[in-house]
Amino acid sequence: MSSTPSSATVPGPSPAGVADDRLTQVSLLTRLLRRPELGALLAVVVVGLFFAVTTEQFLTLDGMADWTSVGATVGIPAVAVALLMIGGEFDLSAGVMIGTAGLLVGILVTEVGLNVWLAIALTLAFAAGIGFFNGFVVLRTKLPSFIVTLATFFILQGANLGVTKLITGTVVVSGLEDQPGYSSAHSLLGGTFWAPHDFQVTVLWWIAITVAATWVLSRMRFGNWIFGVGGDVEAARNSGVPVARVKIALFMTTAVTSALTGVMIALRLGSTQANQGVGDEFTFIIAAVVGGCLLTGGFGSAIGAALGATIVGMAFIGIQFSGWDTDWRFLFLGVILLIAVLINNFIRRRAEGARR
Repeated sequence: MSSTPSSATVPGPSPAGVADDRLTQVSLLTRLLRRPELGALLAVVVVGLFFAVTTEQFLTLDGMADWTSVGATVGIPAVAVALLMIGGEFDLSAGVMIGTAGLLVGILVTEVGLNVWLAIALTLAFAAGIGFFNGFVVLRTKLPSFIVTLATFFILQGANLGVTKLITGTVVVSGLEDQPGYSSAHSLLGGTFWAPHDFQVTVLWWIAITVAATWVLSRMRFGNWIFGVGGDVEAARNSGVPVARVKIALFMTTAVTSALTGVMIALRLGSTQANQGVGDEFTFIIAAVVGGCLLTGGFGSAIGAALGATIVGMAFIGIQFSGWDTDWRFLFLGVILLIAVLINNFIRRRAEGARR
């Protein structure tokens, strides 16, 4: 008796040339091309070599203390701006918040008589409230974030000038050095280290904030949410991402880090003025874009923004060391921005091509 053939189908060989993408070997070059901060790293090397050749001071410890100080002042808010841009939003009030925070601390300390630390805490809480307001209005009204935060920019700038002049009779608040709590606050937020080169403490804060932001983006669920809401907000929402919470948290983070920078500057100088930080919001965006952030959101890195801020610090101090007119720094930044965007665009296309 013959046996009945089995009805089971024996799987045939896989089609030639078809492989699981997860098993595809990726070269080191391709992995590097996928890093958003690659263009900024190359720019740091080129700009650093350029000024190292044109001036003797640039790579000395004293020279490094100067340009890292500028880089830190730009870099602390730029890292937060980068996170916000990755999340698909902008904040044009980040620069003016620096002046607002310095003035608020100064008025609370010199006019109200508060301890410096209490004034700092209240100022950061105020900044968090402004960030919450920005995020809430953007989400509630569906207006573009650059419109909402531009309105906040003018509101804060007007308050900086009007309120400060009403209270003090000038647009400058000074005399913080003689107030209770100033010494300890200055040591932690506005002092220096590594004498006699006197690197600013803000450099350490800059590094710490960059490391923390990088950890959030690469190791935490919240970091995945940031990329998700910036890449495709509807897909993120459908996947269960709390879009409103993420975006509001990013606006609050940007406002608080900008305020922290303003507090640091006020403590370093012992005074502040109403126009402090005005216009710096564009420098923060430049640093983030040079660092690989896309204007459309969903791509970028905190390290890239820190490298972009380093380039800004190098340009500002390098031009000064070279004896050139400091007005040239804006031309330099414009050229660097354009070149960086072109390089980042090229790298991104190559990286996307390597995935296929």
